[in-house]
Amino acid sequence: VQLQASGGGLVQPGGSLRLSCVIYGFTLDDFAIGWFRQAPGKEREWVLCISVDGSTYYGDSVKGRFTISRDNAQHTVHLQMNSLKPEDTAVYYCAAERYIRYPKRCPRSYDNWGQGTQVTVSS
Repeated sequence: VQLQASGGGLVQPGGSLRLSCVIYGFTLDDFAIGWFRQAPGKEREWVLCISVDGSTYYGDSVKGRFTISRDNAQHTVHLQMNSLKPEDTAVYYCAAERYIRYPKRCPRSYDNWGQGTQVTVSS
């Protein structure tokens, strides 16, 4: 089981980025996917997640600005980030957990993690 996150970079405040998380080694259909981020000197923060059946859940800090979607056929989950703010600067990680028993929910913990991609929002 491997996850590879990509799409990070440097963007000005108010700009957009689209992160991708490609999943290798298992069938994405059975997994809930979460995105987390960690800024320098801060603890890792849950950002949002998408359940097995496509239900989405967002943290308050990103609600209305970020959107998560999944393409099971392409083994990929996307994170569209709009109206970016300097406080969104962090390393972003995707994580996966087999959650077929609870298709509408997201887990509290994840066993499988990607390597992270840096997002920097600065003028």
